[in-house]
Amino acid sequence: MGLRYAVNDAMTGGPLFVSSGDLIADRRYKWALDHAAQGDLAGAADILAQTVELAPAFATAWFALGAIRDRLGDRDGAVVAFEAASRADPDDYHGARLQLARLGAGAAAPAMSEPYLRRLFDQYAAHYDAALSEHLHYRGPALLRDAVETALRRIGRAMRFNLLLDLGCGTGLAGAAFRPVVERLVGVDLSAAMIARAQAKAVYDRLVVGDVTNFLADEIAKGAKYDLVLAADVFVYVNDLAPILIGIARVLAPAGIVAFTVETHSGAGIALLPTLRFAHGEPYLRDVIAAAGLKLLALDQAAIRTEKAAPVAGLVIVAARDDDGMRQD
Repeated sequence: MGLRYAVNDAMTGGPLFVSSGDLIADRRYKWALDHAAQGDLAGAADILAQTVELAPAFATAWFALGAIRDRLGDRDGAVVAFEAASRADPDDYHGARLQLARLGAGAAAPAMSEPYLRRLFDQYAAHYDAALSEHLHYRGPALLRDAVETALRRIGRAMRFNLLLDLGCGTGLAGAAFRPVVERLVGVDLSAAMIARAQAKAVYDRLVVGDVTNFLADEIAKGAKYDLVLAADVFVYVNDLAPILIGIARVLAPAGIVAFTVETHSGAGIALLPTLRFAHGEPYLRDVIAAAGLKLLALDQAAIRTEKAAPVAGLVIVAARDDDGMRQD
């Protein structure tokens, strides 16, 4: 893992900094980053070690120390530092638990915390569309639309929906792809900055800042029913999909459809990738879809994005409420 991804935010390239409350410790931290930027990783690690002695609860410095030790090949030292960062940052704002999982310490696929995800995407919002289209060749919305249209054609239904819910809508890329075939479009996202970008596009009829699971619970309580639920490039940030799929099944109208993308791997379960995103195995997906009371209509392999000039293994999935008239893939 390169220093850019280890010390800095993996998407924005900007260092996450939360003050220790001690000006001297804060200055030492910034001095260490200057050394790291100049290629003096050993010197940066020494300064950070001194910094956390001065301010033992300085989560940002502990996290940076873990990242730099990892870059130096000192796995054990990195684990010690990330564990200290995690203790000092119980909300996992920095993502230390994910780094520990990547290093084979602690839980293998820990849930990403809301503060971590909110911070990540609030910082990323301004660059999101350009990064996906120009650097990652992201095709999720187009692939989802093609998959839904194909699945509906197989069962003799028109590509038209009264009410669509876009989970983790981000800046509105999926919403824009489906807007021509939808009467009303609702989007929800944890990041207020992402929602602001979606709002500016004037694609949605309703936008909500909030956690997807809590939003689904609220919609269930209100008796809301959606004809189509989308999740484009969202479940790569969710370890266990079972609770969300159960919630989706409960807000689907009769014969309602859910379509989503995931990254995948050759195993059966859930894996945390070196990119700090989750991959879900096909057997796991089939199990959680069936357990939610959904019938699988399509499960197709696809490269949803490209990274480092290589396609990322993914799946495009369409499922429906298990009502009469639905055909299983």
